[in-house]
Amino acid sequence: MNGIELITAERRRQEELGHTASHDRQHKYGELALAGGLYAQAAAEVIEYQTLGSIPEVRVMPPLFWPWNTEDWKPTPDDPSRQLVKAGALIAAAIDNLEERNDKQTKADRLC
Repeated sequence: MNGIELITAERRRQEELGHTASHDRQHKYGELALAGGLYAQAAAEVIEYQTLGSIPEVRVMPPLFWPWNTEDWKPTPDDPSRQLVKAGALIAAAIDNLEERNDKQTKADRLC
């Protein structure tokens, strides 16, 4: 599968776990985008370590600005591609959230 297909499959997996569009609406303050960015950053660090031929530093604790509970931080330092897929799915959810909000605003503007 290519990147888009992997991200789509991950988004579906997350939805099966209850992280549906209606669940994601509660995240109004950019949490989905932030979480996706932090997963992507952690993956970039692993890729850098691998490129340099050193052992990556495994983050047991979530990054400082992780928006959720500690147990929700589930990095895959042995598989940066998998981590980027999770990041992409979170970012896709953030985009869906924004698009839905924009659609609602556009409809409300038309009613005025």
